[in-house]
Amino acid sequence: MGQRLSSLLRDPLATILRWHDRGWQALRRLSGDDGYERYLAHHAAAHPDTPAMTRNAWFAREQERKWNGIKRCC
Repeated sequence: MGQRLSSLLRDPLATILRWHDRGWQALRRLSGDDGYERYLAHHAAAHPDTPAMTRNAWFAREQERKWNGIKRCC
């Protein structure tokens, strides 16, 4: 805790910007705004030999997946 506090006091602007970035990333993750970036990262790791979908194609597929089909539990 002492080292963390001294780091905060040493460069408060950098600390605030780091917290802002972490908060922004968390908000994007929760809202699904970073879905395409996560898809690209997954695609590059799992399917490196095939081309990735464009953002528009990915968005259309996600809309189809989200809004079509049965969504209830029983």
